[in-house]
Amino acid sequence: MSEDLEEKSPVGFDLPHYLGIVRRRHMQFLIPLLLGWLAVWGASWVLPSRYRSGTLILVEQPTMPKDYVTPNVNDDLQDRLRSITQQILSRTRLLHIIDQLNLYGDSHGHLTPDDKVERMRKEIEIELVRDGEGRVSSFNVYYSSHDPHVAQQVTSELTNLFISENLEVRQQQSEDTTKFLEGQLETARKILSDQEEKIREFKGQHVGELPAQVGSNLQILAGMQSQLQTEEDALNTAKQQRVYLETLVNQYRSLQGTPKAAGGTTVGLPAIDEELDKLRAQLADLSSHYTDRHPDVRKVKEQIAKTEKMRSQIVADLKAKASGAPTDTAGSTTAPDAADMRDASSPMVQLQGQVQANRVEIANRERSVTELKAKVTDYQARLNQEPVREQQLSDLTRGYDQSKANYDELLKKKNESAMATSMELLQQGERFRIVDPPSLPLKPDFPNRLKFCVIGLGIGLALGAVVAGAFEMMDDRIYDEKELQKLLPVPVISEIPALVAAADEQTERRRLWLGWVTAAVVSVTILLGSALSYLRG
Repeated sequence: MSEDLEEKSPVGFDLPHYLGIVRRRHMQFLIPLLLGWLAVWGASWVLPSRYRSGTLILVEQPTMPKDYVTPNVNDDLQDRLRSITQQILSRTRLLHIIDQLNLYGDSHGHLTPDDKVERMRKEIEIELVRDGEGRVSSFNVYYSSHDPHVAQQVTSELTNLFISENLEVRQQQSEDTTKFLEGQLETARKILSDQEEKIREFKGQHVGELPAQVGSNLQILAGMQSQLQTEEDALNTAKQQRVYLETLVNQYRSLQGTPKAAGGTTVGLPAIDEELDKLRAQLADLSSHYTDRHPDVRKVKEQIAKTEKMRSQIVADLKAKASGAPTDTAGSTTAPDAADMRDASSPMVQLQGQVQANRVEIANRERSVTELKAKVTDYQARLNQEPVREQQLSDLTRGYDQSKANYDELLKKKNESAMATSMELLQQGERFRIVDPPSLPLKPDFPNRLKFCVIGLGIGLALGAVVAGAFEMMDDRIYDEKELQKLLPVPVISEIPALVAAADEQTERRRLWLGWVTAAVVSVTILLGSALSYLRG
């Protein structure tokens, strides 16, 4: 029953079985292990060594704060680095370095210039270093060569190219931006100047009709209308004065041949008295509204004085004629007139002078009224044209305001760009600075012999396992009673113990010692090779 349970139980990890394989196949495992490791480790010493020189370049921010000077260069450092890298890795630049340092001179002329350039590109490596926010803060430049000194020299040349190319690119971009803004500013200035000239011509063609002159036009029109009213009133007064003076002249002439009435007064004096009453009434009315210095008040006073003086002269003349008048009545009608005309101080002469002055005044007043009416009509026409001129001027100034705003904005940007260009020319902008100078490699970067040791060990272990497993699978012998029991169709009733001869036992002992010695030799060899690779690799 117990045997049946043992047969049905699942087979687990059979440690004695695997230990038996190790005892039998340790030589088939150790020798391929050593050979595989030796092959890979030896290859690490046969392959040509390549030394890698590197340098760290820091991207320094501008020394001037952006609040004072705004850079006018593209701030995307990664794109700029990509562009600079393409320029540095161009065929012309790399061929210059190859010829200068005589790189790849040991190729015996088998490499064409294009092959050399392509090989050098593969040996150059650019590694970006980012900060915590993902921005590029620095970058490494590496170059690999068979000679460590050559690797250092090439890395130094590449570093100088990166620094100088960055300065040149930033300065060129800054100058191009400034020149572009200057061109745009000049174009905007010409457009603005043309619009200013159009506005100037428009204002020159429509002087007095512009919206800004409406207030002054209204004031001038009001003043002219008031002056026109004054002139018309003065004209009416002058016309009334003319009628009055002509009446006086006619009355005086009639008085020359009119006999005296009872009481010694003439018939024409009442008309003069009536006129004096009218003038005094007019003076009283004007004095109630104006002061004595008003022109109308002074004019009426002058007329009253003249009329009173004239009345006094007429009365005195008539009294003198009445006392010594001749008896010849025929000559009395004509002689007084002739005498009066000869006498400059006579009332008749004065009346004639006033009539002539009145005529001149009326002519001047009429001419002034005509001119004022023409001016009033002109200013009324200007006021009527004001809405049309306002719309036209608004159309002109709208484009001018937009051009002026564009010009001011371009002028501001141009000045800021010029300051940024000056900052770049003074090398105060964003620039590259060498943090770690190009290193002189003391150990080759390829091949990494210690890494080759590890790889060789792995390859040796795999090769030994494959060889030992192949030998075990091809061996048909039975080494374990469990394998024999699996082959028998019936259960085993009894077992015969193994009978080992002394010679076989000695042979087995020698094989065991040989295995341990071989394992020790393989281990020591691998350890010594790894130590040598670490120390000199």
